[in-house]
Amino acid sequence: MTHGDPLAPAPVVAPHLQSFLAFDFGLKRTGVAVGTRMLRSASPQPTVRAEGEARFVAVAERIREWQPDALVVGVPFHPDGASHENTHRARRFARQLHGRFGLPVFEVDERYSTTEALSQGARDADAASACIILEQFLRNLP
Repeated sequence: MTHGDPLAPAPVVAPHLQSFLAFDFGLKRTGVAVGTRMLRSASPQPTVRAEGEARFVAVAERIREWQPDALVVGVPFHPDGASHENTHRARRFARQLHGRFGLPVFEVDERYSTTEALSQGARDADAASACIILEQFLRNLP
């Protein structure tokens, strides 16, 4: 699993990893997007509206449906780069995804993704944020 230190260089993503499922983790809602390295774009998917174990049941369904090569999780930070409680929650979610599904998991600094999604008039800010997170990740791939 690759951690998303906001000052760290972009993660090395093996060329065979072509399809990605991204998550904008939240306690009550988790945004989801799917995208590919070739197109370097993401499409929003229905937001997971579940907590605890039920969240992982819904995530497992998405993984079965899309068969991604890897997962991407948005990790929030304060504007100055400091971590906070949701930073730790998102990183725990990323570790749980890796442990449960055995797929590579990449973390992306997702500061301002929800603000950006709302400013673009998103009807589902969580799914739109997951798209922003995934597109940012895809743009940084070689």
